[in-house]
Amino acid sequence: MKRNHRIVLGWLVTTLVVAGLVIPSAVAGVGLMTKEELKSMLDDPDLKVLDVRAGKDWKSSEFKIKGATHVESDAYGDWVGTYPKEKKYVLYCA
Repeated sequence: MKRNHRIVLGWLVTTLVVAGLVIPSAVAGVGLMTKEELKSMLDDPDLKVLDVRAGKDWKSSEFKIKGATHVESDAYGDWVGTYPKEKKYVLYCA
C-alpha cells in the first residue's frame, strides 16, 4: 500500500473511531500501538507524529506529545500532500 494511502486510511480510521463507528481492534491493516511503543520511537528522525484532535480539544489539553504537529482532521486535503512520503506517520486523537 502506498504511504499516502496509509495516511488516508489512518485519517479515516481516526475519524471513524472518534465518531464511535469502529473500534480500533476491528480495523485490519492499520497499525495500532501502545504509548510505550510510540515513546520508544520518538527519537526516530523518520517519524512524524500528527495530532488530529479537534481544535478546542487540542488547545485545552494539558497532554500533548512533544514534537507532534497539530493538524485539522477535517482539512485533510489541505495538509496531506505537504508531508514527505518517506517518513513514518502516527496520527493520534483523544
